[in-house]
Amino acid sequence: MSGPIKIVTEAAQSFSFSRRATMLGFMQAGVGVLLASRMAWIAVAENERYELLAESNRVNLTLLPPRRGWIVDRAGTPIANNRTDFRIDLIPERLTDAEATLGKLSQLLALDAEALDRIRRDLQNARGFTPVPVAENLDWDRYASVVVRQPELPGVAPTQGYARNYPSGAAVAHLVGYVGGATSDQYKETKDPLFLTPGFKLGKDGLEKALESTLRGAPGAKRVEVTARGRPVRDLETRRDVPGKTVRLTIDAGLQEYAARRLGNESGTVVVIDTLDGSILTMASMPAYDPNSFSDGISQIEWGMMSSDDHLPLTNKALQGLYPPGSTFKPATALAALRSGIDPDRTVYCGGGYQLGNRFFRCLGRHGSVNLHRAIARSCNTYFYTMGREVGMDAVAAAARELGLGAEYPLPFPSQRYGTIPDPAWKLRKYDQKWTPSDTLNASIGQGYILTSPLQLAVQTSRIASGRRLMPRILADAPIVAPMLDVPPERMGLIRSGMDEVVNGAGTAVRSRLQLDGIRMGGKTGTAQVRRIAGGARGGMNVPWKYRDHGLFIGFAPVEQPRYAVSVVIEHGMSGSGAAAPVARDVLTYLFDRQRALDSLAVLEENWGGDIRARMAVKADAYRAARANPAPVDPATDTATPPSGNTE
Repeated sequence: MSGPIKIVTEAAQSFSFSRRATMLGFMQAGVGVLLASRMAWIAVAENERYELLAESNRVNLTLLPPRRGWIVDRAGTPIANNRTDFRIDLIPERLTDAEATLGKLSQLLALDAEALDRIRRDLQNARGFTPVPVAENLDWDRYASVVVRQPELPGVAPTQGYARNYPSGAAVAHLVGYVGGATSDQYKETKDPLFLTPGFKLGKDGLEKALESTLRGAPGAKRVEVTARGRPVRDLETRRDVPGKTVRLTIDAGLQEYAARRLGNESGTVVVIDTLDGSILTMASMPAYDPNSFSDGISQIEWGMMSSDDHLPLTNKALQGLYPPGSTFKPATALAALRSGIDPDRTVYCGGGYQLGNRFFRCLGRHGSVNLHRAIARSCNTYFYTMGREVGMDAVAAAARELGLGAEYPLPFPSQRYGTIPDPAWKLRKYDQKWTPSDTLNASIGQGYILTSPLQLAVQTSRIASGRRLMPRILADAPIVAPMLDVPPERMGLIRSGMDEVVNGAGTAVRSRLQLDGIRMGGKTGTAQVRRIAGGARGGMNVPWKYRDHGLFIGFAPVEQPRYAVSVVIEHGMSGSGAAAPVARDVLTYLFDRQRALDSLAVLEENWGGDIRARMAVKADAYRAARANPAPVDPATDTATPPSGNTE
């Protein structure tokens, strides 16, 4: 090593130490200032945030589903209310042995394999403290059996709440719809934590869906102090829910149930309207489902049974069923003739049909000379062929619309179909074809392109009966809309007179006249062809059910001062006089003499196998038995090659 040796003096060492100590002091002070600033920021600026976090760690907030508002009829009788619901949930985070817990719950609650599979799937997708439903609508004994064993069942959460209840079951299914749990898509759309709360149900169909915002109410909340691991320590406070509002309908609950029961095993509808204010008194559609099953959680077997039923129990036929009206359309053609200046006393000779070119349009018989009154009473096709041809389809379509056909009404239902009232412009627009005289003849008797719903037929009847353009209403507080029709009252009286003759004279429904002193029902029968049958045969008993003619009837009572208007449609009932008119007679009888109607219904139900619930239970048992023991396949028919040709 070369060079001078550096000598460090004591003073230099002291200076260097002091400088380093000073720098270290400044650094410590800087860190202290930073820490103090951060603490001040947290303590002051972010105080509220951290207080909330600490509170959320200490307190578990649970939403309480709100009680839905009741749906009541015009007299305040509940159509949909709430009942106490005992339910069992699982808290995934607190489960120690899921399979062992499920095994014990299966024994206590009698859970079947389908329910256990569903719970296992839900547990796989669940996280944290989000409850997984195990069973709802439990009776007290089963609920209590779980409660007393809760200490040995970690993760099991018994809860008392409220569930939707429909006292009349299937009789009101298509009217009010049903409720069910929110879907994942609905939660993603709203991000509302209430949608994840066990026991919360929202409207899925019918009025329950359309009036959801009114019926839902506001949720309550329950605060529970928990440990760091989420174990409850004590209840802090509970905020009660705000129930939804009660909705009052124009429906007569007793009449609604009677009409549904009176339809028996038929697939059809009954609609009754008050001709004073347009109130819908009943709108029954059968067969139907039990909305309580949907509220409690429908099983796959129940869903499969209804989905495979060719009578379509999931479809509200009163609003969504469309049918050719047949002869129940003839009052509209009569109105078109009267509005066009046709003399009601003018006669048309019916020799059995109407010749148009080289085609002969048949009548239901040979009626001889008929005027408007006689044509309605005898349902003479020839007369209405002639009138339709003379006034033209535009006039017939305008009269039909005046009576409410082809319209969509301002009612609170998720959907309704408005059918078809065709005219030349409609056909050109839809099929790019010109309207033909044969189209007019078919439309004049309610066939061809014409399609109407049972509700529209009831509205048509109410307007004929009242002479006013009544707008149907289902909510009791809805405004009454009833301007006068564009036709003189005495002219409308001519149509009513013909309909009186249909039931009380020499018409097509004399067997269905009311058996009440001093009260007569006027009406019009209709038999609508579903499809053309090979060989010109009509749709009677000799063809499969789905090819049989529909039976229809529209009516009103009392004839002198109409108060009620009714429409009945029996799908594939084969005739209006045989299938639909007797139902209308009994339904109107209920409005004037309730006990007489109930007595006659009791006799019918005894032959049908009981009331609606009894018959549905038998049907469900038969379906389950058929699934459990499927019929053996006949080797002779179990061929690999399907049959060729048309099997119809």
